[in-house]
Amino acid sequence: MKNFALIGAAGYIAKRHVEAINDNNGDLLMISDPNDNVGYIDRFFPNSLFFKEIERFDRELSRYDYKEKKIDYVSICSPNYLHDSHIRLALRNNCNVICEKPLVLKTEHLKMLSKLEEKFDRKIYTILQLRHHDVIKSLKLKMKNSKSRNFVDLEYITPRGKWYDYSWKGNFDKSGGVLFNIGIHFFDMLIWLFGPVTDYKSTIEEKSAHGLIKLQNADVKFKLSIKKEDLPYDEWKPYRSLVINDEKFDFSDGFTDLHTKSYNEILSGKGYGIKDVYPAIQLIENMLDNG
Repeated sequence: MKNFALIGAAGYIAKRHVEAINDNNGDLLMISDPNDNVGYIDRFFPNSLFFKEIERFDRELSRYDYKEKKIDYVSICSPNYLHDSHIRLALRNNCNVICEKPLVLKTEHLKMLSKLEEKFDRKIYTILQLRHHDVIKSLKLKMKNSKSRNFVDLEYITPRGKWYDYSWKGNFDKSGGVLFNIGIHFFDMLIWLFGPVTDYKSTIEEKSAHGLIKLQNADVKFKLSIKKEDLPYDEWKPYRSLVINDEKFDFSDGFTDLHTKSYNEILSGKGYGIKDVYPAIQLIENMLDNG
């Protein structure tokens, strides 16, 4: 059994991490969040220690170096701009890391974290969940045997209400904007399927982005949006569309267990890390710098 700690326990995505820890027979020994709406933890790990202050969490984490029971992994679900700092906190305490997307917001941080992995002899993993989706895995096998150039149209529209503007997600400096908030998984998926980026052209607005990406084996037209008016229907629910060479692939379902699959791969020594996520973060960084 592996032992875990969790930073950012009150957020939406943290529940997926807690379920994944439970599904993989782990034990969650301690959690931290400045907010205390973490009652859902009782269904899984009612004995977890809880700290509102990250400093007290850090102190308690350091004590496990001197205990027989060790913390093996720190899972990080805090706001995007805090990932880098919280990853470093975990490494300093001799823990491996499982960090929610995006791993960080700058490639320069990835380079430094890579050095810290070596310094502390620990690993940093991230959640690239679409690589575990059955539809995308089938596509990967199909594309591996394809010798022709592909033409891809990708749309992802996930509407957000007024709360978004007041949260850290609506603050560009804290979230990285729509490209990092909702685009990072899809850009990683495209690069994984079709190879490295060779060129791109993008238009980025506060709540949407669109453009063209040339990959080694595909030309991609993409649109990302959190605006309700961009939905093709009246229902308030996400819209995903992936068309490759005029064939539409449906991957609207099958998301609920992807974190469990991701954790299983990580615990088996096959998780995704810095080098895997680097190309997608570099693409977004370049888009933000150059348009």
